[in-house]
Amino acid sequence: MTTIGRQLALKASIERWPIDGTFTISRGSKREAIVVVVEVSADGIVGRGECMPYARYGETPEATLSELCNLGSVVDARRALASLGSQSGRNALDCALWDWQAKHTGIAPHILATRPAPKPILTCYTLSLDTPEAMATKAASAGNLPLLKLKLGGADDAARMRAVRASRPDARLIADANEGWHPSELAELLAVAAEAGFELIEQPLPADADEALGSLHHPVPVCADESAHSADQVGALARRYDAVNIKLDKTGGLTPALAMVQVARTAGLRIMIGCMVATSLSMAPALVLASDADWVDLDGPLLLAKDRPGGLIIRDGWISPATPQLWG
Repeated sequence: MTTIGRQLALKASIERWPIDGTFTISRGSKREAIVVVVEVSADGIVGRGECMPYARYGETPEATLSELCNLGSVVDARRALASLGSQSGRNALDCALWDWQAKHTGIAPHILATRPAPKPILTCYTLSLDTPEAMATKAASAGNLPLLKLKLGGADDAARMRAVRASRPDARLIADANEGWHPSELAELLAVAAEAGFELIEQPLPADADEALGSLHHPVPVCADESAHSADQVGALARRYDAVNIKLDKTGGLTPALAMVQVARTAGLRIMIGCMVATSLSMAPALVLASDADWVDLDGPLLLAKDRPGGLIIRDGWISPATPQLWG
């Protein structure tokens, strides 16, 4: 995103979106998605962006909101974005600026970004961390969804993987340990994942203790998530990981995410486009990146009790391109 060339008024607010039930990962559970929404406006045109500040990265909705509101307006996009300490806050502002520019110029974001035109894309559907039996039941009930992602990170992870595979022999499966495995159990659990036909394991080890991945055979590709935030980290990641999960809330927006995709491909890493649990407004900018990703995990709206009006259309796991009324 470049210099705007005019002053844009800025507003930001916190929104709370109930989750359908409870969403549980290795670090805890939550029942609502607390997002920050940014609006920039000028010439009767409003651009919007959304982020989900994440405690794992030292962020809170309140602090992110305060930073954004203190800006008041935006004239130089680079300077405004650089002034923010919150990566998620940068994401919301960056995406709002992309939205405003697309609406102002009448040029779709994928064209502005010199990316392929969006097309319907298959997303993962995430199964919250639970007992093996409960996760197998949930997997069976999601029989119309062909690509499932299991949240792992507990003592029964081998049983979870086997149980879900038994309940859904037809499904493509991915697992995300959210830093919940120990190096001593890594080889055994990767072997179980291979036995059960998993395509990918996300972030098995803590980000500050993932050195073991560099010297261990990967019978299933391993994907960096919490270890991967920016393009300048990709060189080191390629020595330990086979893939990288690129999330706009981690990179600080669509602009740096585009750069990270290019660097990851050059480094030979496969790519997942991921998300936090949030509304369709968070997912829409990420779809600009999704057309040639190896895996897409933009199921945030499916995990909510309800999405925002005019949200993405998702049927049987397939996401249709965003409408300009939502974003872009």
